[in-house]
Amino acid sequence: MYAISLGDDGAELRPLEPWRAEEFLAHVDRGREFIGRFIALPDAAEDLPSARSFLQSYAEKTASDTGRILGIWADGKLVGGVLFRTMDVVQGTAEAGCWLEPSAVGRGLVTRAARAIIDWAVEERGIHRVEWQVASANDASIAVARRLGMTRDGVLRQSYLHRGQRHDIEIWSVLAPEWRAAKQAS
Repeated sequence: MYAISLGDDGAELRPLEPWRAEEFLAHVDRGREFIGRFIALPDAAEDLPSARSFLQSYAEKTASDTGRILGIWADGKLVGGVLFRTMDVVQGTAEAGCWLEPSAVGRGLVTRAARAIIDWAVEERGIHRVEWQVASANDASIAVARRLGMTRDGVLRQSYLHRGQRHDIEIWSVLAPEWRAAKQAS
């Protein structure tokens, strides 16, 4: 197993693999309503078999190089995660996403974790464009996109049906040259 340090506070980014299904489910249960306000992840992990199946689907994406999922640990506890929901190495595109339980909000964990995976995608996998799709009402996730130096490309009006309600989805992105220029400037 490996872990990537997310800074001096001891937070880490680690693979979120099927054998961690119980820990993943406990984490989702702690933040089920909060996490589920804008994304369907809690609906995909309602019990242990479905949590294991969700993580297995990402293990298969990792094996086929079409996606990734990593957990964020703080104080030794799984508190959130980041992922590449999709990744097309040939086309050089990936869609990043995130979630966090309420106890971990406000510590910069998602921004730091997203920086780590985007940097990996750009520098190691040759991804040219990383997208961030976010419900227009999700101010916290939009703030992360801004902190990551992403540009708002547009809005897909009422394109996402979630828990019986249609949401506008904003598309944010960063291109590899922009990512590298921002890294050099900091």
